[in-house]
Amino acid sequence: MIEIQAAQEHQALSIARLIMLAMNYDCCRYFTGPEHTLDDFERVMTELVLADNTQYSYRNTIVAIDEDGKLCGMCVSYDGARLHELRAEFIKAAKENFGRELTGMEDETGPGELYIDSIAVFESCRGKGVATALLNAAIDKAKKMDIPAVGLLVDKGNPKAEKLYGRIGFKYVGENTWGGHPMKHLQYQL
Repeated sequence: MIEIQAAQEHQALSIARLIMLAMNYDCCRYFTGPEHTLDDFERVMTELVLADNTQYSYRNTIVAIDEDGKLCGMCVSYDGARLHELRAEFIKAAKENFGRELTGMEDETGPGELYIDSIAVFESCRGKGVATALLNAAIDKAKKMDIPAVGLLVDKGNPKAEKLYGRIGFKYVGENTWGGHPMKHLQYQL
């Protein structure tokens, strides 16, 4: 039995690790540049999860907890209309910690979409319906916020994830690039 609940500050490190898993480590390295490590990125991401005003904030995150009380997965989502406001801290952190200028990043979402920024499940919890439960909770969140669509990006090299999203009802709406990777933009219309 999986329980979906609002994330808490004490879960920040686990959430940061899951966000990195969702991004994939190549994207993480893209953001750090060659002079920094994944450990450096994990530290910065943990700080962003702990902050109130970031796209990765625990306040924008739901978590899946198993019957033993173990965090199995997470989903970060927010109103796409707030992307620039919420992304500002990530851009600032990349500049301050990695010397990377990311102000010209392409927008991955916009108004009218609850954007699933990151969704991931720890390997030991996969195959148990955790991702489906998290996606359904995000769809419910969009309904409560009166946002007409739920969107996400899926790496073109991740057909397994794309198949899961399709089973739930997400449909292809366009192309994008994120973290140096070609992506598909999928949406679930409410």
